[in-house]
Amino acid sequence: MLGIDLERADHGDHGDLRIVAGPTVRNLSQLVLRTDVSGMPLEWIDYREAARLYHQEQVAYSCGSLLYKLYGGLNARTGRRTVLEVNSIIATYGHTGNPGTTRHDYVPPLNNQTLFRRDAYLCMYCGMRFPARELSREHIRPFSQGGQDTWTNVVAACRRCNNQKASRTPEEAKMQLIAVPFTPTYAEYIFLKGRRVLADQMEYLVAHFPRSSPLHERIQRWLS
Repeated sequence: MLGIDLERADHGDHGDLRIVAGPTVRNLSQLVLRTDVSGMPLEWIDYREAARLYHQEQVAYSCGSLLYKLYGGLNARTGRRTVLEVNSIIATYGHTGNPGTTRHDYVPPLNNQTLFRRDAYLCMYCGMRFPARELSREHIRPFSQGGQDTWTNVVAACRRCNNQKASRTPEEAKMQLIAVPFTPTYAEYIFLKGRRVLADQMEYLVAHFPRSSPLHERIQRWLS
């Protein structure tokens, strides 16, 4: 199974907790996607938080691939060892905690990491793909002309194009954007925050994207 930025590592132990990873994940850094009981994406959590939710009986159901088997102590009566299986997606009871469904005016926080991922690490002027260290946050309408630091006024740009455009609008610089910037929905933002998104997690999140989301095409670029 393929995913985005999937990293591979050897099996390992963590203190007295023995981990057996699933078929696609081989280290403890792989995060679990947590949703509310209705299936709306909430956040990324690590295996410790997932184990806590299971222990407190807050997990309603799970889906996706098996990531970890967490082995506990031996039962004094049966002699059997406690085993907790953690899947890549878990749904939990309780308050939703999803501002995307409770606030119609919610806007995800803007930062370079999620911006560059939104734009698929492409310079939105020359169309070339670059590593994050060679990209910059470019303001379409510059501050000097009343532009703001918002999702719809910023794009990823290579340093060459950013310097070429300088403190001008694209029209003034005779530079054309290859795509229109957009504000991610909460589900899109959760996807963009993921460090390593497994294929089943990606498929789950994509199902919650708007049909018109530009991320549908950009995800295909990531995978190509």
